[in-house]
Amino acid sequence: MENKQKAVSLKGTWKQALVTFFSPLLLFLIVRWAVIEPFVIPSESMVPNLLIHDHILVFKSSFGLKLPFSDKWLANWGQPQSGDVVVFKYPINPNLYYIKRVIGRPGDHLKITNGRLERNNEIATYTEQITKNLFIENLNGRKHTVRFLSSLDGDTEEQIIDVPDDKYFVMGDNRDASSDSRVWGFVPKKNLIGKTWIIWLSCDETLTDVEFLCDPLKLRWDRIFKKVEAEL
Repeated sequence: MENKQKAVSLKGTWKQALVTFFSPLLLFLIVRWAVIEPFVIPSESMVPNLLIHDHILVFKSSFGLKLPFSDKWLANWGQPQSGDVVVFKYPINPNLYYIKRVIGRPGDHLKITNGRLERNNEIATYTEQITKNLFIENLNGRKHTVRFLSSLDGDTEEQIIDVPDDKYFVMGDNRDASSDSRVWGFVPKKNLIGKTWIIWLSCDETLTDVEFLCDPLKLRWDRIFKKVEAEL
């Protein structure tokens, strides 16, 4: 009887061990699927607001929930606002993830002149900052910092865009060094991943042997836990 009770007790311990082991993993997968997912900034397209090696967290539930491993919406309760910084699947290659700022929503009429904006007949204003090439862009009361390497002098590049249903027009904040909707077109609503929330880690350099890990001696402490704001 003693041995039998002991065996039953051991069997129960194994079940508890399995539950203890797999529960955190399952919780992690659910959170990553439905709530928050980390990404790393790979390029300078969002300078000055996001830098290379900024590690960000993205709210995946900002606009709804998708079926796991699918672009089909399980529930959709919102859409990005103009000025939001969003992560999405690159329309030309959905295996790649891009991050840009939403400039135009479905139904918007845009005019873009050398990276300067006009939306629905409202013209953005640009106030130069102390730092060279940085400007405060103000469009309909939404403000954020953008970078221009060129001026309006010389050749003028102008685009007129009407944003179709279920599509978004996005641009990088580093206007003259960003491949965005001006080059490859609109972002379909189904490609949206979520809205950028916070920089949880940032560094100037990564480890030589493990390139996706920050070098602890090269951390940018002033950027850690910095919110990614849609406006100033």
